Amino acid sequence: MLNETQIDAYLHRLEYSGPRAVDLATLTALHQAHLQQIAFENLDISLGTKLDLSTDALLDKLLRQGRGGFCYELNQAFALLLEALGFTVSRLSARVHNGKDFGPDFDHMLLLVDVDGKDYLADVGFGDCFRSPLQLGGDGVHEFGLHYYLLADGEQHYVLMQGKDGGTGHAQYRFSLQAHAIEDFFEMCEYQQTSPLSHFTQKSICSIATVAGRVSMSNNKCIVTDRYGRHVHTIHGEGEYRALLLKYFGMRLAGDVDVGKLFLRHV
Repeated sequence: MLNETQIDAYLHRLEYSGPRAVDLATLTALHQAHLQQIAFENLDISLGTKLDLSTDALLDKLLRQGRGGFCYELNQAFALLLEALGFTVSRLSARVHNGKDFGPDFDHMLLLVDVDGKDYLADVGFGDCFRSPLQLGGDGVHEFGLHYYLLADGEQHYVLMQGKDGGTGHAQYRFSLQAHAIEDFFEMCEYQQTSPLSHFTQKSICSIATVAGRVSMSNNKCIVTDRYGRHVHTIHGEGEYRALLLKYFGMRLAGDVDVGKLFLRHV
């Protein structure tokens, strides 16, 4: 459980100064703030730095270093914050859809949050996904011209769907409502950061939601999506890569980090 000092530091990182009530308004505000302040990124994997899901390591990376992380890191940290504020949280295993089929169990971690007897999905570790918590059994969420909703898939199994408003949805991941301990995700977390078959080892990514859209850096490309469209810029050197990380994500990498491993990967 996070202590008061850690809670305050986390909320400061989220630039959140609102109510701390255990209700849907607070959950929604924190969920949206998390997506807009803490990046989804795998830079440590590309740099060969082993990830650590312990509470101290997560808080150090996200709060002191000002970094982001991928699903196991971000959703575990968010779960710790929510639990410290009084929310009841379950960690769920999901199988991510790869365009043809669903991946293995524990491929992704998301959260189920109880609010006044109703269950809501929270996910701050899937990159471009729903920004407002998604009620289990509800009508879904409409955001930025997209509709996120759930399809029942067998007893206590659901599939998260994403589609353009009024259009056909596409599967994102499949999950059950069985709660897990964080330790249950350790093996797949190790796989995701070491296997050449994992898409996290095949390219670097740093992505964050904005009020108007999203900013992403993938290998040597910087992609900005806003109300005017999608803009792609080629990154030409380590200095520019570092400058863009600071500009869009507020992230500073140590001077001895070989940034070439990030923006020159598989180009």
